[in-house]
Amino acid sequence: QLQLVESGGGLVQPGGSLRLSCAAFGATLDDYDIGWFRQAPGKEREGVSCITKSFDTNYKDSAKGRFTISRDNAKKTVYLQITGLKPEDTASYYCAAGDLCPDYELTSYGIWGQGTQVTVSS
Repeated sequence: QLQLVESGGGLVQPGGSLRLSCAAFGATLDDYDIGWFRQAPGKEREGVSCITKSFDTNYKDSAKGRFTISRDNAKKTVYLQITGLKPEDTASYYCAAGDLCPDYELTSYGIWGQGTQVTVSS
């Protein structure tokens, strides 16, 4: 049974950078597309980026230019590099496994991590 665990969040000043990690346990990542989502306080969870089993990447408009998704199947980890962080990037960030990237419907992803908090503030 695949389990996902996010890490790498924290408190960052505006303009800073973070690399979030999504580590897989219990199974390999090879058979899954992986999506990154975020949920800000009082808002719905939204898709940010996803990467297919074939390493094709996709970004929502809000993520283009500052977010980079990558995967290392040998390390069973997917990464989300974020640069130029803005206060509006403050949210809990989640990774999820599915097979329909670039579909960002929440129901298309059957396995979710517990999230990692990113707070952008001076």
